[in-house]
Amino acid sequence: MYVKRYGEGEKIYFGLHGWSGDHRTFAPLAANMPRASASLYSADLPGCGQSPALSSLTLDSVTDEIVKAVLIAAPPGKQITLIGNCSGAILALLAVERIEERVRRLVLIDPFAYWPWYFRVFVTKSFGSFGRYAYRTTFANPFGRWLTNQSLRAHRTAETDLTNSFGNIDHDVAQRYLALLAEVGGIERFAGLRRVPVEIVYGERTFGAVKQSIAMWQQIWPQARARVLAGAGHLPILEATTALSEIVFANDGDEQNFAATTEAAATGAAAQARESEARA
Repeated sequence: MYVKRYGEGEKIYFGLHGWSGDHRTFAPLAANMPRASASLYSADLPGCGQSPALSSLTLDSVTDEIVKAVLIAAPPGKQITLIGNCSGAILALLAVERIEERVRRLVLIDPFAYWPWYFRVFVTKSFGSFGRYAYRTTFANPFGRWLTNQSLRAHRTAETDLTNSFGNIDHDVAQRYLALLAEVGGIERFAGLRRVPVEIVYGERTFGAVKQSIAMWQQIWPQARARVLAGAGHLPILEATTALSEIVFANDGDEQNFAATTEAAATGAAAQARESEARA
C-alpha cells in the first residue's frame, strides 16, 4: 500500500481512511500534529488513491496489507496508535485482531457499530442489478452526488461536502468495499479487545446510526471513552480539526499546545449523545 509519512517523531500514529477516501483524509490532522515528537502515517487502502488494486479484494487480503504496512511503520519494539475514520475504524479493528500486542491506543472517528440499511441497499443481491444501479445513480453521477450532499446537509457543516471524494475514485472498488464491510458481522467479534485504550470521537451532527453506535461500542468495551465534537457532522477531521487533533495527539508534544485532557474542546458522554440525538 502507498503510505505517506508526516513528521519525524518517535511516537507512531497510523491512519486508515474511510469509504471513498485516501491518504489525504488525514492531512488536516497532520497540519496540527507535534512533528518533532510524532510521526503520522496515512495509508491508501488497496485499490484507493495510489495503492494498486488487489487481484482478490477480500477482508483477509485487505487486512493482510494493512498489517504489513503497520508493521513496517512500527518495527519491533515500537507500539502504535491506530486511527480509523468511519469505515476505516472497522478495518483498524480487523488489524488489531492480529497485532493487538503492538497497539498502544485506538482512536475511532465516527465509527458505525452496525451497517445501516441505506448502505446495504447498494450491495443488495435480492433485486438483480438494483444495488449497482442505486450506487451509480447516487455516487458515480455528478447530479446524484450533489443531490445526496444536499439531502444530508443536517449531518455536515455548510463548508463540507459528504460526496466530494466520490468524484475521482474507482467506483467498482468503492462498491466492493461496501460489500466487504457488510461481511464483517456483529461487533461482538471485537469484544475481547479489553487491553487497548479506546477513544471514540464523533460529530454532534453526525448520522443517527453513529450516535446509536456509541452505546454499542461502550457495551463491549468498558474502557472506551466517547467524545462528541460540538457543531461537527460526519466529517470531524475537516469540521473540528483542532479539537480532534488535541484528542489524537493528547499526550504528545508541548502540553501548552496539546492538553492532556480536552473536555473544553470535546466532551464525551452517553448523556450528551442522547441529547444530541434528541435534537437531530
